[in-house]
Amino acid sequence: MFISTAYAADAAHSVSTFEDPSFWVAVAFLMFIGLMVYLKIPGKLTGALDARADRIRDELEEAKRLREEAQALYADYQRKAEEAQRDAEAIVAHAREESARLAEKMRADLEAALERRKVQAEQKIAQAEQQAIDDVRNRAVDIATVAAATLLKEQMQGDAGTALIDGSIGDIGKHLH
Repeated sequence: MFISTAYAADAAHSVSTFEDPSFWVAVAFLMFIGLMVYLKIPGKLTGALDARADRIRDELEEAKRLREEAQALYADYQRKAEEAQRDAEAIVAHAREESARLAEKMRADLEAALERRKVQAEQKIAQAEQQAIDDVRNRAVDIATVAAATLLKEQMQGDAGTALIDGSIGDIGKHLH
């Protein structure tokens, strides 16, 4: 305590203003401020800060513009993707309709072809039956002609019989065929 009171008493004595360190600190501070004002450093700092603020503002505006452009592109691509999806669904639906139509046409064509073949087969069967009937009839006529000729030859003897038999045989063949 003795030291602090002694120092306080010494400090209470009048110290000249030029010896006081607080004075010199204040003078240095004022000179520093004056030098700063003289060199226009506050204006330069303000200008640099304003320039940086402008640059940041421009970058923010550019970022906002890019964001809006990206959102517009995204919306456009979404719209195109939806259109492509609708187009793909329409193509698939059309393909299904077309395949169903083609299947129905092929079924109808197959039925028509089968019906034509059935008719052709029935015609061939009818022709074969007619041919068989004609062959049997011709064979029967030939057999009957031979039998009649044999029978007449046995019953009719002589030249008159032979002439009559030959004429009749020729006539029978013409009438039966």
